[in-house]
Amino acid sequence: MKLLLDTASFLWFVGNSPKLSRKAQQTIRDLNNEVYLSVASVWEIGIKLSIGKMSLTQPIKSFVISQLTMNRMKLLAIELDEIETISQMPLHHKDPFDRLLAAQSLVHRMPIISNDPKLDYYGVNRIW
Repeated sequence: MKLLLDTASFLWFVGNSPKLSRKAQQTIRDLNNEVYLSVASVWEIGIKLSIGKMSLTQPIKSFVISQLTMNRMKLLAIELDEIETISQMPLHHKDPFDRLLAAQSLVHRMPIISNDPKLDYYGVNRIW
């Protein structure tokens, strides 16, 4: 199964955080699944770095590439179909990154690993 991680789930997974649910951890670790990180999440991390909301011990590009490689994850590009989907989505969620992730989940028919129940309003298949 193909899976999409939201930004927090990605950071919690690579940081080995207890905030990530056991089910989410097992699903990400399952070798039968293809796990994706959206460019939107990388963008969100970059913004958080620039405003001092988080820090990394290495440049963002190196961090992302090494984590994708170590954790057998793939990067998911942002496509026009997803932007079109966002333009038609009701405003259940005000965070633009989460809206884009919901759109990607819907367009690609991928479950999303997230602890955010607001995503459920969009009809995504959310794993937590």
